[in-house]
Amino acid sequence: TIYIDVDDEITSIIEKVGDSKHKIVALVLPKRAAVLQSIVNMKLLKRTGDADKKRVVLITSEAGLLPLAGAVGLHVAKTLQSKPAIPPPPDMSSKDEALVDASDDEPDEEPDLDDSKSIGELAGVAAVAGAAAAKSDPEETIDVDNTDDEPEGKSKKGKKGKKDSKIKVPNFDKFRLKLIAGAAAFILLIVLWFVAANVLPKATVVIQTDNQSVNESPSFTANTAAKTVDVAAKVVPAEIKDVKETDTQKVPATGKKNNGTKATGNVTMTTCISGIGLPQSVPAGTGISANGLTFITQQNTDFSHTGTNNGNCIAYQATGPTSVAAQAPGSQYNIGPSNFSVSGYPNVSASSSSTMTGGTDSIVIVVAQADIDGAKQKIASNTDKGKADLTKALKTDNKLPLPATLVADDPAVTTSANVGDQVSDVTVTAVTTYHMLGVNQDDLQKLVANDVKGKIDTTKQAISDYGLGVATFTFVSKKSNTEQTLTLQTTVVAGAQINASNLKKQLAGKKKGDATDLIEGLPSVQKATVSFSPFWVSKVPSKASRVTITVEKPQAKANASTSP
Repeated sequence: TIYIDVDDEITSIIEKVGDSKHKIVALVLPKRAAVLQSIVNMKLLKRTGDADKKRVVLITSEAGLLPLAGAVGLHVAKTLQSKPAIPPPPDMSSKDEALVDASDDEPDEEPDLDDSKSIGELAGVAAVAGAAAAKSDPEETIDVDNTDDEPEGKSKKGKKGKKDSKIKVPNFDKFRLKLIAGAAAFILLIVLWFVAANVLPKATVVIQTDNQSVNESPSFTANTAAKTVDVAAKVVPAEIKDVKETDTQKVPATGKKNNGTKATGNVTMTTCISGIGLPQSVPAGTGISANGLTFITQQNTDFSHTGTNNGNCIAYQATGPTSVAAQAPGSQYNIGPSNFSVSGYPNVSASSSSTMTGGTDSIVIVVAQADIDGAKQKIASNTDKGKADLTKALKTDNKLPLPATLVADDPAVTTSANVGDQVSDVTVTAVTTYHMLGVNQDDLQKLVANDVKGKIDTTKQAISDYGLGVATFTFVSKKSNTEQTLTLQTTVVAGAQINASNLKKQLAGKKKGDATDLIEGLPSVQKATVSFSPFWVSKVPSKASRVTITVEKPQAKANASTSP
């Protein structure tokens, strides 16, 4: 089977046919094979096959090539699985000369073509039907030796002889699909094996020990002036860290201000004096009130020196009306004739005979003091950033932070607007300095060990966990930021100490029984339970990350709590 390219010349095709070692040559033509649109090229191809004693079959379905192939006597098949046949030549009844010379098409000893067989069976492409046909009618099968003659005495393995060999050309598309499917199945098998052997296997180890837990809550003093831990006095050297934090809160303005005009009007004042004396003037700026509204006098008020005796006192009238203006803008100050009390002058009264006028409303949003105070409270309650930064700084110095000692100085507060300013919101910025103490964990362990030694059997037990990693500290009192007293609440575990990392290495690759025996042989271990998953796992995985070790903590003793 030879695949022809669309650019191949007739000389190239003839050369390929001549180089073929097979007796039957199938030429698979591309679409629009221009090179064989010429009757001359068809004749050359036919003559080449005849000269080399080879039968040439064109594999094509183009209708334009079929008459030309029929004219020169070339076999044609639509596919490699189709049966070859010589198509009918063009109608030459009106022609004087035949296009094909019969003497050129029938050379001596040219191979015969069985029209009942597909070209795949004849040319060597895989054809399953060939074998069945050979069994039913061996005389119609074309046996072609497509290989060079072998030296005498040599034969290929599995062949009975030349005459029994059947030429089969494989279907390369199916072969390619099978090859790809096989490769994909092989890769999938490798992936599944890797997952089953390295990803899915898990081991869970639960260890029960005879450890004893004791709740402890000793009090101690953290003091930056101390140099060494004093176990008896329970004083621990401390380090103080400071940090400045800037916090900003933006809040909407909620205050209201009336920017309207103030109501104005006139009042007449009267004073009543008991005994001997002349009335005193009422200065400008004095407040007079009626119906809960206050007006301010705009001028001094003088009184006549001639009074009228009304029985209890002598009444003096003002020398003239007094102009007044409302204390604040607003239409509510436009009140009718009213009687007023005069602030600071209990013996003076005022009255108006006409309506106060001119008061209007124009309400705007302004900053209220409550807005600024609320923002300050939010800033003061937000200590998380300061606490986090101080905790990080103390841990960097290998100190155990004491969050209960956090202290914040009074913040320096600035605002983007003042009270009464007409804005929609106000931004409050506070710069606060925070302080926190930290201590050495080893110093606290000494205090805890001294406190718990009377509650455990020190001849058989040792403290395996001081619980300081999850301990809580409660503030008691302080003399200053650098000296504070606290209470430590922790649970101390005494007994066997299980090093999970080392144990995982020892258990790697061991079966369930061996792993159980190894763990239960450790001091203070009462029982060990080892389980695997999935079901096919029978050994402890070698990877430590696939092994989970849980040490069951015993319940704390009810009478083990202390309160120094």
